[in-house]
Amino acid sequence: MSTAPDTPDTRAIAPAALSGTHKTSGLGLRPARILLYVLLVFFCLYYLLPLYVMVVNSLKPLGEITAGGMMALPKDWTLAPWGSAWSSAQVGVEATGLRPYFLNSIIMVVPAVACSTLVGALNGYVLTKWTFKGATILFGLLLFGCFIPFQMVLIPMARMLGLMGLAGSVPGLIFVHFVYGIGFSTLYFRNYYAAFPTELVKAAQIDGAGFFRIFWRILLPSSGPIAVVCVIWQFTNIWNDFLFGASFSDFDSQPMTVALNNLVQSSTGVKEYNVHFAGAIMAALPTLLVYIVAGRYFVRGLMAGSVKG
Repeated sequence: MSTAPDTPDTRAIAPAALSGTHKTSGLGLRPARILLYVLLVFFCLYYLLPLYVMVVNSLKPLGEITAGGMMALPKDWTLAPWGSAWSSAQVGVEATGLRPYFLNSIIMVVPAVACSTLVGALNGYVLTKWTFKGATILFGLLLFGCFIPFQMVLIPMARMLGLMGLAGSVPGLIFVHFVYGIGFSTLYFRNYYAAFPTELVKAAQIDGAGFFRIFWRILLPSSGPIAVVCVIWQFTNIWNDFLFGASFSDFDSQPMTVALNNLVQSSTGVKEYNVHFAGAIMAALPTLLVYIVAGRYFVRGLMAGSVKG
């Protein structure tokens, strides 16, 4: 009876070979990884440099800025520019600061985001679970509305607001942003609900649940990730909008972005750069806070709706 020739134990050789290969590849990638980290740190610092300049100069007296020390840390720390930008800076005709316009933006953003998100969720629910003839065409028209440039709708929208009696008012701005946001919110929720099991909806129908009960009890409670995506997207776009605010508001209903522009443009004599920097940070803080609080759910919600659609 023949026996196999003596051969080296491959089980003993393989781990060593693999281990050596792993160490070699790790040593080869280490310089590239270090270079990558250096580049990332460089671009991060470059990106944050304007924010550093804004924050530092908003805490300085004006004399330190005009003396040429824009990049240096303050010698005399002060919050006076923030107080002036908030309550006493010259914005247009009156020295009201940015406070009333900040409130205008809050009053405008909250209902516009809430209404467009809710209507988008209903549209996505209908387009995926209660399909009807022409649903694809309707969805295509909603998508087409997402890509219409703002400038094309200024005159028709101004005409409609005039006929509705909403021209130059905060409710008019709410209506504009609500209508313009329906297309995006519908797109998000439609793609998200397309991956939702239709069997659950059919089972609820068999148990006697109607249209709105299925929506409120089954779909909407499971829509947290995509709702966060929609809220962040809508909040950022509406808060940062300048064109609609400048076109459809009067002096008393101007949002924060328009008031900030007026703050810079209406300054006479010496430019109060420290006040301008403080006002710019105030205008950016709400969107920054939204991303800090809910930003980690943004990519998660986008990926949740990318399986089907």
